[in-house]
Amino acid sequence: MKWLTKDELAAWVRLVAVVELLPGVLDSQLRRDSSLTSFEYYVLAMLSEAPSRTLRMTALAAQTNATLPRLSHVVQRLEDRGLVERASCPEDRRATNAQLTAEGWQKVREAAPGHVATVREHIIDALTPEQITQLTAITDAILQRLDPSETMTAMYRRHDEPGGA
Repeated sequence: MKWLTKDELAAWVRLVAVVELLPGVLDSQLRRDSSLTSFEYYVLAMLSEAPSRTLRMTALAAQTNATLPRLSHVVQRLEDRGLVERASCPEDRRATNAQLTAEGWQKVREAAPGHVATVREHIIDALTPEQITQLTAITDAILQRLDPSETMTAMYRRHDEPGGA
């Protein structure tokens, strides 16, 4: 067994603290300002970026790293609120598509500024431009280990190209 060094342990406990605290910060802001959970916002955001604002449920599950049952439950809640519609996939009747409604598009557009402001306040503005570059490199190294099959690579690499934000 190779134990963590003092420096490694110091880095590790800080990473754990960020991983534990950040979801609550993001969720609180979205619930307060937009009546959305962080995951609901994420689902809406992924649909908003998709061609025709539509994705197969299986693709949406992969992009959000959710199980199909969890995603189905959340999409049902979003459907009940008129933010998303489900329909059979025209290319494969066995598959189901989720599509952002006009109300869903408006909701994600209204929620985005507050979400971005929260991300900026708690993460981005705490770092220098050099640290942002380092954070990207650090998270890329970790993601290579956590996502070796690159299941989510397209999702987190989509902003690497010019004009990708």
